[in-house]
Amino acid sequence: MGKKGEQARALFMQGYNCSQCVAAAFCEEAGLDRDVMLKISVGLGGGVGRLREVCGAFGGMALVLGMLYGDTRPDSKTAVYPIVQRLAAEYKAQNGSIVCKELLGLAKPEGSPEPEPRTAEYYKKRPCPDLVACAADMLAEYIAANPPKRGGK
Repeated sequence: MGKKGEQARALFMQGYNCSQCVAAAFCEEAGLDRDVMLKISVGLGGGVGRLREVCGAFGGMALVLGMLYGDTRPDSKTAVYPIVQRLAAEYKAQNGSIVCKELLGLAKPEGSPEPEPRTAEYYKKRPCPDLVACAADMLAEYIAANPPKRGGK
């Protein structure tokens, strides 16, 4: 596991959600204060608001990709979307899905917006620490191979 994966895993073990863990591991690269990054990414956790849709760890990756490779022009999405899709395919190949409920083995969402308490039992049944580490390391590898250009609008 790489440095970014370790950072993301440590954040998860502190109680942050999957999206926050991945995004906050890259706050320096994105040029954002850690507290700001944690606030921006909180709603993507639990498969977006605990709906168990797109995996929060992957959502955190997409958020960081937008910060690093997008800009304020409406057409910057044409640069970011292909990167997101490429990494989605890699994430799916490594983990089997980019959908939270599938990664957790749930037939349907739990039906509650309330997060579960972080107990030893919780950590035993969740693959999330490994998923945030995987996402953060995958993102770090991509960034290292494809340094973002600075100075976007």
